[in-house]
Amino acid sequence: MAFLTFLLVAPSISAKIYMNQSEFLVLVSQHTSTEQFPNPEFKSKTIWLKKDIQSEIKSILDHKYAKLRIRYKIDQKNNSPTTVWFLEEIGKERPISFGISIKDDRVQMIRVLEFRESRGYEIHIPAFSKQFEQAGLNNDGKLDQNIDGITGATMSVSAMKKMARLAIFLHQKVTTQLDHKNNK
Repeated sequence: MAFLTFLLVAPSISAKIYMNQSEFLVLVSQHTSTEQFPNPEFKSKTIWLKKDIQSEIKSILDHKYAKLRIRYKIDQKNNSPTTVWFLEEIGKERPISFGISIKDDRVQMIRVLEFRESRGYEIHIPAFSKQFEQAGLNNDGKLDQNIDGITGATMSVSAMKKMARLAIFLHQKVTTQLDHKNNK
């Protein structure tokens, strides 16, 4: 019985935690703080994944996102809001948790927060993540920058690319909604 319990609990034990959400927010705040807009103030918001949004998400992920809503953080202190997304995607068999900040429809920062796969952990290395900085979406909805892969981590790299694309898409959705509200 103890062995069976171990087998059921073992997958959750194997997660490698690189950073929690609070630590990621501090990192983003340090990165986005300027003389003109010091100390970003991130407020929690929610985007509901209605049919039209889920349809777009499905085209990005090749599957429906498993949740009905996604919570995110937003700093609206200047004319160009920064959003922060905490998203998960399956690499090969298990979810990988990402923290992603977006500003001006471009990735400002992406980090692996938790990695649960048996291989492909190299995507957590900052030098790899740095490739995503300033990536946006092209007309086909793909990243407009080349991201070099890692041998043996193809599915983890693919998951990270999808999450970057999804975060940019969601950022565009919420900032467009803000623009409509502000123009009324």
